[in-house]
Amino acid sequence: MRIGVVFGLALLAASLASAARADVKLSGTFVADAACPATQAIKNGKNPGNVSTDAGQGYQLLAGNKDAPTHYLIQVPGADPERRWVKVSCGHLSGSSAATVPAAPGRQDKPAASGKPEYVFALSWQPAFCETKSNKAECRAQNPSEFDATNFTLHGLWPQPNGNFYCQVSAGDKANDNPAHWQDLPPVNLDAGTRAELDKVMPGTASKLERHEWIKHGTCYGKNQQEYFSDALSLMREVNSSPVRDLFTKNIGGKLTADQIRSAFDQAFGSGAGDRVRVSCVIDPSSGRRLIGELTLGLAGPIGPSSSLKDLLLASVPTNKAGCPVGTVDPIGFQ
Repeated sequence: MRIGVVFGLALLAASLASAARADVKLSGTFVADAACPATQAIKNGKNPGNVSTDAGQGYQLLAGNKDAPTHYLIQVPGADPERRWVKVSCGHLSGSSAATVPAAPGRQDKPAASGKPEYVFALSWQPAFCETKSNKAECRAQNPSEFDATNFTLHGLWPQPNGNFYCQVSAGDKANDNPAHWQDLPPVNLDAGTRAELDKVMPGTASKLERHEWIKHGTCYGKNQQEYFSDALSLMREVNSSPVRDLFTKNIGGKLTADQIRSAFDQAFGSGAGDRVRVSCVIDPSSGRRLIGELTLGLAGPIGPSSSLKDLLLASVPTNKAGCPVGTVDPIGFQ
């Protein structure tokens, strides 16, 4: 019996020693650039108390998870436990560790993506989407006088990297996250003004798209539902008041190239902004036309009420491919 206990303790000690060797001790201060989940563990995302960092707040830096860390271990006063893991993209280092820890490539004084964007911002051209989804409630209700006839609509704001989904989401909600069961997902609670704007800018709310977007992506954003959708809507307003939207409305029924679209982003948001944009096309099943269905924008940096889409685009890295080379700007209604 005693031998078994000693053996068990030895295994536990070896396990703890191995775990300790996996972490790289660091010192200095971690300064959060955004509100991000501060988890007890990296792999399972367990987050007792749903603790998040505060943008602009400094935290004692304890360790990295490896030599070129993807996560930092920080001290969060008042949390239980106080030692928490955050993604390196959530902030920047200040103090002695800044000189000893490899910075993400391209990261300067403000956050920049290390080879990939920190967020993907997805804009839909709703008439094209509806050519392929004619049974959707929002597509059956298309009207030439409605917002989605001449404006981009919101698909989603997706924290990266790809696969960063379902943070602290129950198994039941994951199981219901398919279009046939979106109505069974928990409602999204927004103030009246945000709800009214979201219903206009995201026609898919007729099919409970906002519930899916929150469960899959918003739960990993590090903010509450109100802030998540308010941030996305603020960015949408910038796009729809820009020369990019003007380019599309002037060419409804005609064709645009990816180069033309990217040039419009350069004009609207600064030289190089278009390099952060990828164009996706869909095929109209009834006619075989290639339609511009979606634009995805790579963003980096903290997103908030005063954020500039220009700054967020230019802080990100260029996408490797422009995507669909040419497509039709579909008019509203089934063609």
